[in-house]
Amino acid sequence: MAMVKLIDEAEATGLVKEVYEEIMSSRNLARVPNYWKALAHQPEYLAATWNKLKAVMSEGRLDRRTKEIIAVAVSATNNCSYCLSSHTDALRQLGFDDADLLELMAVVDFFNGSNAVASGLKVEYEPPVFREPS
Repeated sequence: MAMVKLIDEAEATGLVKEVYEEIMSSRNLARVPNYWKALAHQPEYLAATWNKLKAVMSEGRLDRRTKEIIAVAVSATNNCSYCLSSHTDALRQLGFDDADLLELMAVVDFFNGSNAVASGLKVEYEPPVFREPS
């Protein structure tokens, strides 16, 4: 259960209503996800967060699929079940299947573990020295 009352679409006015409408139309959704409903108590923060998401997730040097893969990996590492579910759903809409998801979680598993070992041992990074081509 959320720590704050979720602001339903029927209660939304002004800026909150505008953001809600954009969220639903841009994502082809019938209702606003609960995350955004929780932020609606501060309309300017809701709008700023939505605008930041749009900027970060828009096509750039990384495509949307890659960005969603990163979002799932970070969400799994941060143990955010809401975000993990949300971004896994987005990946599934982009064609990700069960085998893809397991492969992604295997990468998350490996790097969380190897990062912990490197950090625990305080191993210093040294840039690689490449051999000259023969």
